[in-house]
Formats: sequence, structure tokens, C-alpha cells
Amino acid sequence: MKSGHSGKKSIIINLGLLILALVAFHPELMAKAVGKQPNILFILADDAGYHDFGFHGSQTMHTPNLDQLAKQGILFSNAYVSAAVCGPSRAGILTGKYQQKFGYEENNVPGYMSASGITGDDMGLPLEQKILPQYLKELGYTTALIGKWHQGNADRFHPTKRGFDYFYGFRGGARSYFPFGENNPNYRPEDYLEEGFGNFEESPRYLTDALVDKTIAFIQQNQLNKTQTAKPFFAFLSLTAVHAPMEAEEADLAQYPNLQGTRKTLAAMTLSMDRAIGRLLNKLDQLNLADNTLVVFTNDNGGPTDQNASNNAPLSGTKANHLEGGIRVPFIMRWPNKLPKQQVYSQPVITLDLLPTFYQAAGGHSQQLADIDGVNLLPYLTNNRKTKLSERPHQALYWKKENRAAIRDGDWKLLRYPDRPAELYNLVEDQSEKVNLAQHYPEKVVDLYKKLFAWELTLERPLWQLKRQYEGDAMQRMDKFRTHIAD
Repeated sequence: MKSGHSGKKSIIINLGLLILALVAFHPELMAKAVGKQPNILFILADDAGYHDFGFHGSQTMHTPNLDQLAKQGILFSNAYVSAAVCGPSRAGILTGKYQQKFGYEENNVPGYMSASGITGDDMGLPLEQKILPQYLKELGYTTALIGKWHQGNADRFHPTKRGFDYFYGFRGGARSYFPFGENNPNYRPEDYLEEGFGNFEESPRYLTDALVDKTIAFIQQNQLNKTQTAKPFFAFLSLTAVHAPMEAEEADLAQYPNLQGTRKTLAAMTLSMDRAIGRLLNKLDQLNLADNTLVVFTNDNGGPTDQNASNNAPLSGTKANHLEGGIRVPFIMRWPNKLPKQQVYSQPVITLDLLPTFYQAAGGHSQQLADIDGVNLLPYLTNNRKTKLSERPHQALYWKKENRAAIRDGDWKLLRYPDRPAELYNLVEDQSEKVNLAQHYPEKVVDLYKKLFAWELTLERPLWQLKRQYEGDAMQRMDKFRTHIAD
């Protein structure tokens, strides 16, 4: 009898060890064992102003759907991007690491480059870099990118060659919100709408609506196939709103009779974006997917006030510089029954954190991710016993564009310039960066210079560099928009 029980016990133990081994090599099995893998919907706006949302206090912009999303989840008050312009910011999101570590400088591709280095369509997110959809596919996800790509125009950089199962959008960085005509004078192949690889056809719909339509269609199709594939989805809705060109539909413009010029157009474009996002979120409800879908909304960089009349109050600066208005962005995360709602999280985070956070939520083990700078945020948001709410996911965050650079270490921020003295701010006391404390705390300036330099030693030589005249333009732009007044 004892030998029989012993044999059964041995079989059970061996079976248990086999299951643990399978889970170790296939972390998605663990997610399925302890709970259903969530769908992931990532919505990225483009060039929006920090203040230009109801949840950030705007009285001009109407964003009821995003305001509701903020109430249903967590609003991050100190969320940053890794670059102050679109392309490199997105490269950081996709790789989970500072893009300068693989030579992707804080300049868009293609752009106004110097003669040295890579130029034109040879510029793009290096192929040896593993990116977000590739990680999630390993965990059993169906992946889609709908909208703006901006990581290289050449075929070899195409989203469908980088881990996205489905693509609908355009390869460039901006385009008209209205369909291109046959004789469009601004014709560029990379700006035409493309479905899959090489299938170009313009939509008759306003661009924001066309992108959301395709996102909804992808989700619905995934649900139809789910009985066969049993795959959760990762949908990356990469909007162009509210990036230039400033184009809005007449019905939306009519909603703002008291506004004029570019600010009026921006308000109409923002209204359109919010309404379209509302349709998408409602579809999750209709399909009974909302409770098992992790939703993130954020923006790719600060608002370019001189281009689209965006308002970054109470922050100083704009897109393309390292003042808070160029790098701090609106950020909302909702995951019903997993994360708290109606919460504000005030510790600094960065969009590099999205990759490990999504990976962990999907059933992976973020601590096993190699060579990334992002941090899994879930322990900091769920009252994990091992993680105190007062703890910071990051002690220090960094930015660099050409010779300009910045570091936030704790609550202190240093900005370094090639042609003027450094600036030092305490962001808890002065988030608008009005009082330069560099002369009052010279030892802190030296300390942060050293830390910034030590980080720069970990970076690769840039694959491309901006023409010097455009760096000068960026500095003038920064000085012009030091202060924003809330509406």
C-alpha cells in the first residue's frame, strides 16, 4: 500500500514539475492558468497640448469620452516621453529603451539631416531591434497597427515586417485628413493610405474616423476568429490628430463659434478625435470586451504651439525642446477589476514603461526582458505589498537631442545647452520652470552634470544628425514659448 501511494505521489510531483517547466518556457500558459489574457488597446495622440483636455482642466476643448476614461482608471500627472518629437518618441515606445542607445537620435526620419550619416529612406528603426508587437506575439497575441508609422519609409522597415499582423495607415509622419485626389500636388507615396503591404487606396472618410473604423473592424474580426484562434489582441491606434495640417470638418468647426483661426481648427480636431475614441470604447462595451481590455491613452510629445495653437499650461516649452511642455504628456490607464479607478498617480513614469507593463499584463515576466530601460508599472499601481506607493519606478530619467540634454533626478531637473548656462529646477515646487536655481545650488548642478554624462557614455554614436540651422531654430522656439496661460 505504501509503495502504491508513493508511486502516485511521485507521478503527481513529476506532473507538477512538468507543468512548471512548460510555464517557465511559455509564460502565456501561466496567464491562461491564473486568468484570461487581457486584450490591449494602446491609443497614441499626436502633438496634443498638455492642457488641451477636459481632464487637465481645459475649458475650451471638449473631450467628454477621454474625461470619462480618466475617471474610470488612473491619470498620471508626471508622465514623460523619451523624445520631444514624434519619430524617436515612438521608437522608444516600441523598443522600451532610450532610442539613443541604438543610434536613433531625437530627430524624425526622414528629416533635415546633415550630409554625414544615414539619410532619406535609409533612415528607420534599426531592424535588429526587437519591438513591442514581436514580444506580444510570442505570448500568443494578434497584433495590429492602425495609423501613423513614422519608423522608416523603405519596405524593409514596414510594420508587417516588424511583428504587426495587420497594418492600415501610412508610412510617413503626417498627411492630409481628407482623401488625396489623383492630381494631389503634395503626393508622396509614403503618405497614401495602405492596407497590409503595398495595397494603397484612399478612404473617403475623415482620417481620424477612417483609422478608428479600421480599429473597430480589426477587433470585431478578431472576435469572429477567436473561437478558432483563441488569441487576445494588441491594437495600436496611432492617430495623427492633432498634428498639422490643421484640417477639420465643417460640422465640428461650427461647434466653436467664439474661437478663431488655428485655435478653432484645433478645437474641432480635438472634438473629432474624442468622439472617434468614444466610438471605439463603446464598441468594447458592446462586444463585452471592456472588462478584459487594458486601455492606455497618451500623446507622443508636447504640443507645438507655433504650429497648431496647442496649449501646454501650466508647463513651459513646446514640442522639440526639453522643457516640461515638450516632454510631459497626458497619460491614462484603465484596466477594470485589475487597477483602481478615479486615481491620480504622481510619481514620474515614461512611455518606455509601456513595453514591460504590457508584457507583464499579457502573462510574460518583465524581469526577464533584457536590455530595456522601461519598468513594469503594475506593482506600483496595484498596492503590491512588496512595493510602497511612495516608491518611484525611476530615480532618474534622461533626454538628449544633439548637444542639448536634460535629466530629471528625483524632483530636480537639469537642462544642458551648448551655448548658454545650465538651468536647474525643483519640479515639485516649480513645474512651470520659472525660477532657475542653478546659481543657488551649484553642487546640485555638478552632481546632475556627472549623472547625465555617465548616461551619455552608454549611448551609441548617432546614425544621423540634424543640420545645425535647425538646432538654432529649436532654441528660439523654446525661448518664445516659456509660458502658457490656462484657458
